Amino acid sequence: MNKRFLSCDWGTSSFRLRLIDTVSGEAITESLSEDGISWMYDAWKRTQRQEKKRKDFYLSVIKRHIKRIGRQVTDMQNNIPVIVSGMASSNIGMIELPYIILPFLVSGKDLEIETVQKTDFFAHDLHIISGARTKTDVMRGEETQLIGCANGDMQGTQLFIFPGTHSKHITTISGEATDIKTYMTGELFSLLGEHSILAGSVFPSGGFDEKENNTAFEQGVKNGSVQTLSHALFTVRTNHLLKRFSTEANYHYLSGVLIGTELGELLKVNMDTITLVGEDNLVANYLRAVKILGIKTNLKTTDAAAATTQGQLAIYRRLYR
Repeated sequence: MNKRFLSCDWGTSSFRLRLIDTVSGEAITESLSEDGISWMYDAWKRTQRQEKKRKDFYLSVIKRHIKRIGRQVTDMQNNIPVIVSGMASSNIGMIELPYIILPFLVSGKDLEIETVQKTDFFAHDLHIISGARTKTDVMRGEETQLIGCANGDMQGTQLFIFPGTHSKHITTISGEATDIKTYMTGELFSLLGEHSILAGSVFPSGGFDEKENNTAFEQGVKNGSVQTLSHALFTVRTNHLLKRFSTEANYHYLSGVLIGTELGELLKVNMDTITLVGEDNLVANYLRAVKILGIKTNLKTTDAAAATTQGQLAIYRRLYR
């Protein structure tokens, strides 16, 4: 087994490559960019090359980041394997792989993984992780993060929430992922705040140091959890017209409405544990919303990047045990 592997998290709008120590599980160094799969696919289409050349086009990006990492690490090994999760396996990615159908084990033992053998062009074995689906919903990338969140206590019914552009709620029962629900919370926040009639009623501001921001967010969460979304959204405009909140505070109100709408369903279900998996700022907002709604379930938090690394490490150990 190698002492290291390269962990690639390739999302819709970003790219992250990390060099991982296989013993400690820690990241030694990393290379980041905004070469997300969406941008890559548009760039690929502009080349008008044959479809069979698409894989190498994407691999050239990974090669560039491997070279960057190699300049940062003096004892970089040659030909170490690369594990890729996220949108690289989608229809706009490097290789389209079919989704596995839930349920699947959160240990990752039954995930589909496509191996691309090393070549003269790309001198690393590449392992691409497929996504997962139900009859009505899909995910790519979160299945790997879910594996990274798994621990010895996966009994009972648990919910893992992955806040983001398309927030995912994954239900697990006794160590099996059994359901996925996607909420377009982040995308709606961006669209409504920048490209709708509500854009003039909100203005991006800082965190919750200002009391008015706290008050607005709390009211938004409460309204979003009980009102129909279309009505709750219009109150963003009336807040401005009737001078209930400043545009800065109203920005947090809009955020609260959308998060409250997403989390309102949790008031109707019973979970043994809820784990929030994401970046610090987003997780903090969701934690705040959960407390506003009075949800008493045992709460945990996990960093998204760390979850990805640990999930890929588990898959690496399965492949190279």
